[in-house]
Amino acid sequence: MREHRYHPWRILRGLPHITLRWSAAVARGRVDGHTITLHPLLTQAERRSTLAHELVHLERGPAPPHLAAREELIVEEIAARRLVGLDDLADAIVWHDGHAHDGMAEDLWVDRAILLARIRALRPDERAYIEQIVARREGSA
Repeated sequence: MREHRYHPWRILRGLPHITLRWSAAVARGRVDGHTITLHPLLTQAERRSTLAHELVHLERGPAPPHLAAREELIVEEIAARRLVGLDDLADAIVWHDGHAHDGMAEDLWVDRAILLARIRALRPDERAYIEQIVARREGSA
């Protein structure tokens, strides 16, 4: 059974105290207090991925400066898990034979960074699950 899909835009709509701004002054996105700012030239997949990332920052609150790099990795992993369900990832890997990350990201409607964060963060049981699906496909080919 497929996991429930995460919709960052729906989440944002449910947070009336949060303001969304568009500005070319940010590289991709930023959270400042109760404002999320996104770059206006992001693709739809980049907007979705960046918004999910910034929503996680909102939930977690600010990190101490000396932990900023570690916090970014954690936030990216959380956003990736929310945006890319395991069954969808397995389907993309099978469809693209585990290659063509840009194509997989496009199919999953995320940016490449979110896709790679999801793959990097796979737990051993998730890897085994995906390997089972790939082996089943190869056995039926």
